[in-house]
Amino acid sequence: GLIGENNQHPDVHDCMGIPLLINEKPWGLLTLDALEPGTFDQIDKDQLRTFTKLTEAAVKAAVRIDSLEASAAHHRLVSQTLLKSSDSEMIGQSDVMMNLKDELDIVAQSDLSVLVLGETGVGKELVARQVHNMSPRSKGPLVYVNCAALPENIAESELFGHVKGAFSGAVSDRAGKFEIAHEGTLFLDEIGELPLSIQPKLLRALQSGEIQRVGSDKNIQVDVRIVAATNRDLQNEVAEHRFRADLYHRLSVYPVHIPPLRERGKDILLLAGYLLEINQKRLGVEGLRITSDAKHLLTQYDWPGNVRELEHMLSRSALKAIADQGRHNRSIVIDASYLDIHLQNGQPKTNGKEHPLVNEANSNLFSFTPKGNLKDAVDDFQRNYIIHILDQHQGNQAAAARDLGVNRSNFYRLIKRLEL
Repeated sequence: GLIGENNQHPDVHDCMGIPLLINEKPWGLLTLDALEPGTFDQIDKDQLRTFTKLTEAAVKAAVRIDSLEASAAHHRLVSQTLLKSSDSEMIGQSDVMMNLKDELDIVAQSDLSVLVLGETGVGKELVARQVHNMSPRSKGPLVYVNCAALPENIAESELFGHVKGAFSGAVSDRAGKFEIAHEGTLFLDEIGELPLSIQPKLLRALQSGEIQRVGSDKNIQVDVRIVAATNRDLQNEVAEHRFRADLYHRLSVYPVHIPPLRERGKDILLLAGYLLEINQKRLGVEGLRITSDAKHLLTQYDWPGNVRELEHMLSRSALKAIADQGRHNRSIVIDASYLDIHLQNGQPKTNGKEHPLVNEANSNLFSFTPKGNLKDAVDDFQRNYIIHILDQHQGNQAAAARDLGVNRSNFYRLIKRLEL
């Protein structure tokens, strides 16, 4: 703007430089140039100092605004990925549960990586939350990652972030879960389902505390405590070369095993009472009571789905009892007839049919008489076979899909079509 079109190569005859200081530290330089010699000879130094201070104030404001915008963006990302707070508590007075609570008291105060082990539905997420809440990081974020739901092609971006243009669809810079969990806890659920191609990069992040966004060569230092969870036997996965041994050892610095519900004795009744109180408030009734015969069934059942199965069963039973007895009854009674449990020869059954995990050893799941056309017969076979594989993996759909050699998304659509 200073040089006109007719002056192709004019000489600058007068110039001036003034340092800009932000928080008493050099930030940059304000330069002034003129074509006429002597332009700045008579400049008012007080006006110059005033102008310089205004420039510094403008820079300070811009830096502050950028910082606030970055902080707000970080808080938005944290809120989107935060493991939601819950009023759930660890219910149980059995020896195995008291031992578990003692273990958590010990490990929570450290920064050691924790590997939470246990069957599906035992409450691994609750344990992860307990570790975080009792730790010195409790004021930081607890960020949740479901490794089973991470498509392999975007898993690296989800964990470590990416820069604009790193791949098709990367229209802006984006922080990954590690950055979002900085100074907090990162909960890696279903860690056994993490794709092998991502495992070396996760290992590097755990070893060095440094990550790189996809498409960037800049190292970012992160301070994150890892809690991982799985219902798989990771030692067996390592032996079968489906999980890296070095990553397993890095994650299992302090393994914590959650006992299945069937090993918790009378804790089942304590949990049932706690869950009924929650349903009482949720369903808007004055009281939910469970009879002695129903209690007997609850303590005798094997609970392959553990606490999650107990929670869902009691919710269904409460709804049925309210429908029969009326919402305005002061006390809604849940007896054995409302529970989807029947005992036959001491063996648990659900919905009047023996549970597949119990029945599998004594019967052939694939012995059936085909009915209808070929499509119906094929559907029946697929339905039985998928049930069989799901039982082997305690209902873990991602593991069943891998065992069957079927793409996860196709597998989810298949079980939906077969109404499983």
